[in-house]
Amino acid sequence: MKLLVATAMLFALATGAAQADSENCRKSREYLLGTPGGDLALTPQAYNDLFKICIATTAMPNVKDAYILRDGGIAVVPKQDSIAATAGTLAQFCDAYPRGVLRFISRKEKLSIRSVTDVARMSSTASTPCKKIKGLS
Repeated sequence: MKLLVATAMLFALATGAAQADSENCRKSREYLLGTPGGDLALTPQAYNDLFKICIATTAMPNVKDAYILRDGGIAVVPKQDSIAATAGTLAQFCDAYPRGVLRFISRKEKLSIRSVTDVARMSSTASTPCKKIKGLS
């Protein structure tokens, strides 16, 4: 009986953590789709597709949080900010989404972020697209 209760508690905690991680995916999508004036870089369906990618990205081992960017990239806050951890996350993301763009949010940038909208408006143009990393045309 104790094992059953302990298992249920662990499952509830894990589910809560996954929901918390995906919260910023949802908030960034809502902000982008609710932008006044229809000033979107992509179609609403494209943002819905990015939402699915964002949710999956939050499950990656080195991802603390993820967001959808206005220009179609995915921004992440890494758990570990080392070269090896970043390279591993980028490799995993590009294997799963060869046409995607992953942008890492630096510690310095994180200090200036006040809300999800600040992140959603960030650009991913300085990030190397997975297409280029994987040598796809």
